[in-house]
Amino acid sequence: MDLNSASTVVLQVLTQATSQDTALLKPAEEQLKQWETQPGFYSVLLNIFTNHDLDVNVRWLAVLYFKNGIDRYWRRVAPHALSEEEKSTLRAGLITNFNEPINQIATQIAVLIAKVARLDCPRQWPELIPILIESVKVQDDLRQHRALLTFYHVTKTLASKRLAADRKLFSDLASGIYNFACSLWNHHTDTFLHHVSSGNEAAALNSLERTLLSLKVLRKLTVNGFVEPHRNMEVMGFLHGIFDRLKQFLECSRNVDTDTVFRDKLEKTIILFTKVLLDFLDQHPFSFTPLIQRSLEFSVSYVFTEVGEGVTFERFIVQCMNLIKMIVKNYAYKPSKNFEDSSPETLEAHKIKMAFFTYPTLTEICRRLVSHYFLLTEEELTMWEEDPEGFTVEETGGDSWKYSLRPCTEVLFIDIFHEYNQTLTPVLLEMMQRLQGPTNVEDMNALLIKDAVYNAVGLAAFELFDSVDFDQWFKNQLLPELQVTHNRYKPLRRRVIWLIGQWVSVKFKSDLRPMLYEAICNLLQDQDLVVRIETATTLKLIFLNYSLPVDDFEFRTDQFLPYLETMFTLLFQLLQQVTECDTKMHVLHVLSCVIERVNMQIRPYVGCLVQYLPLLWKQSEEHNMLRCAILTTLIHLVQGLGADSKNLYPFLLPVIQLSTDVSQPPHVYLLEDGLELWLVTLENSPCITPELLRIFQNMPPLLEQSSENLRTCFKIINGYIFLSSTEFLQTYAAGLCQSFCELLSDITTEGQVQVLKVVENALKVNPVLGSQMFQPILPCVFRGIIEGERYPVVMSTYLGVMGRVLLQNTSFFSSLLTVMAHKCNQEMDQLLGNMIEMWVDRMDNITQPERRKLSALALLSLLPSDNSVIQDKFCGIINIAVEGLHDVMTEDPETGTHKDCMLMSHLEEPKATEDEEPPTEQDKRKKMLALKDPVHSVSLQQFTYEKLKAQQELLGEQGFQSLMETVDTEIVTQLQEFLQGF
Repeated sequence: MDLNSASTVVLQVLTQATSQDTALLKPAEEQLKQWETQPGFYSVLLNIFTNHDLDVNVRWLAVLYFKNGIDRYWRRVAPHALSEEEKSTLRAGLITNFNEPINQIATQIAVLIAKVARLDCPRQWPELIPILIESVKVQDDLRQHRALLTFYHVTKTLASKRLAADRKLFSDLASGIYNFACSLWNHHTDTFLHHVSSGNEAAALNSLERTLLSLKVLRKLTVNGFVEPHRNMEVMGFLHGIFDRLKQFLECSRNVDTDTVFRDKLEKTIILFTKVLLDFLDQHPFSFTPLIQRSLEFSVSYVFTEVGEGVTFERFIVQCMNLIKMIVKNYAYKPSKNFEDSSPETLEAHKIKMAFFTYPTLTEICRRLVSHYFLLTEEELTMWEEDPEGFTVEETGGDSWKYSLRPCTEVLFIDIFHEYNQTLTPVLLEMMQRLQGPTNVEDMNALLIKDAVYNAVGLAAFELFDSVDFDQWFKNQLLPELQVTHNRYKPLRRRVIWLIGQWVSVKFKSDLRPMLYEAICNLLQDQDLVVRIETATTLKLIFLNYSLPVDDFEFRTDQFLPYLETMFTLLFQLLQQVTECDTKMHVLHVLSCVIERVNMQIRPYVGCLVQYLPLLWKQSEEHNMLRCAILTTLIHLVQGLGADSKNLYPFLLPVIQLSTDVSQPPHVYLLEDGLELWLVTLENSPCITPELLRIFQNMPPLLEQSSENLRTCFKIINGYIFLSSTEFLQTYAAGLCQSFCELLSDITTEGQVQVLKVVENALKVNPVLGSQMFQPILPCVFRGIIEGERYPVVMSTYLGVMGRVLLQNTSFFSSLLTVMAHKCNQEMDQLLGNMIEMWVDRMDNITQPERRKLSALALLSLLPSDNSVIQDKFCGIINIAVEGLHDVMTEDPETGTHKDCMLMSHLEEPKATEDEEPPTEQDKRKKMLALKDPVHSVSLQQFTYEKLKAQQELLGEQGFQSLMETVDTEIVTQLQEFLQGF
């Protein structure tokens, strides 16, 4: 591409590409895409975006195309890579002038220079850093700023490289320029402070921008440029100097108006100081040791004393608290239990920490956290009144919550209390003691103080386990406070029920639960919405924590049932009342927990919820996460309703259809829960319906995805086979068999086993139809057996499938043997002999007792026979039969005789205990199927006797005796013992 002739054309096309008219825009974009790989194109772009007389939008687009080109074509190995000659010209052109007047374009140019530097600096671009250093020294304000901006982006990019060789290069660079970077930063900082003291805000803002950029450069050099930074005096000098500089900048902020550009930039710079310390502590904890004392003194004084009054702001306090927390928690500063095993560096850091965190210091920090930072603010109380749902979302971890002060103070409190609990426990207990008894509802400050102390007691619950008799406190103090209904007392009602939620997993007697359930029922009718939502949260915590079958942590349904109807009704009313998506999800989750806990006993009370969910589903069309919560609720609802869930099908089946249809965009969010709902619907379905059968059309694309959901997909397929094998297999087996053949070639061993288990279940439920429908897969199974499949778990499944065919569909087995003999170019008898031999040899691969008995029955089913091959393998068949008898024969304690323990002769429904799930409809179907299954309906002992008797009758006494002589005498003895009495 010739520069002179092409510039005009490219400029024209770029101009069209900035147009709002799609008729001009689309062809222009296509043309630019074609030019991307043309030699000289990027040189033309460089000329365009460095020409300040051209339209800003055109220049902006030229920069973006240039930047994208670096990503795609700058590397030498890239397809259509730029030539070395053009790259050399471009590198020189990029750093000729740092005079871009437009801020946004200047930033993009700095970023693209950094991208080139990442690939070429310093080997192909050694002049870059020297030119940048010289350029930041010039007196021209614009050139100086643009060079400094570029210097920062280059440093940032080079610091992010992680290969050892690249890190060594950056370390060399840092060592070479660190002194200059420090001088540059000090110069701009001093200039800024001078302008502030003289009252020149415009000049101060100009200098502050340079101070910020030079500090960003120093941050990258300091944190990433040195392996042992504590050995470098310049680095440590800079870090020690940060605290004095921070004090100067904080003092500057004292008289600066809020909501101004200057204030915003000043706060960003102050935060950047703290980021330098936090990053350095994170990357170099031992090098940070000399800074521990100063960091703690500085942070504690500004956050927990009057020093910070008038100068601190929320984000700065958060950063200081993070600094304290990182020092307190830092693993590198914690000595081993045996001090002698700790490194000297660890012991030194630990000594500094212990010297700082004295009893008075810890006490003051604890008191200030609770009595100052834990207090609900006016802003929070206003939000409570005006937007209660927004308040609860913020309190429980909304998007902005993690960046705010409250969670930071709570985490700091937890960490410090955990680390120094012996010192702080008496302090917190004393604060609790002062607050015994009711609080005057007119004294809002006292109410807020109690709220804050209760918050601390909840956060420290695990640490206070041995120090607080929570059961007595609950009965004598907390329960009466929940009964105070005055509107001004609502912060305490909310806090007390939250506090109980924190303690239920720590220490709460089972006998007290009915009292708590009674209180929850009352609070779910509270006049305040926030209290009701918090109460629902505590109820969820109760269900989540009372899951262990251990003393006070075991959920007792009998205690909860008297309150079930009231609670479920009130929770449903709460679900209807709240309007925010997050709150509805939260309440739905609580309802799901209730349904899951009481299971079938929820049936009388779910009518209202069942009627409401279709409306909520429709309203949540744009809220996929809420729809996920609805799916979860439906899963528990179907499990609770059992066979009655069939009444939900008009709503339920379209929901499953949408959620599992990969052609519908929402499936990205809904698929996993949708598949789980599909599965439990099948498991609880009393019978197949045309609509339920039709949904299976969604399955083939799901199998093609080979995703993490395959296991659930196979369970669904098995569910259909157990539910209605004939209709299902006749409708879908052909397509399913094709999908399975494709899957078997490229999925894991576990996946192959899942496919084969489906085939095995089909043969178990319907041997004739199963054999016909999965006929294309069976040759693969047969071949796997005779070739001795090397994976035991796959071989075991092969033998399970073939055992079903051989035992339950003999004619099909004969035809399969004919087909395989033709394919393998072998005689049928030879092939049969090979299969029996491999079966006997690999019997130990089968670990499941059912499959082991099936193998014995299947091989015995070959008898009686006068086939010489079968007689030749007679010894192996008897060995397998005796192994099977050892597996299944157990002594009847009543009669003293032996019996087959796998026989199921009648339907005895064992009574489920309170903790056991009642059997699903699918469990009942499996039980019915087991009654017809030869493995559970045929006595192996009797079957063995009958087959041997028939063989004896076929061959005569002498012939049979000769056959038995091929069997090991010990095996014969064991066989005779098992067959006594026949």
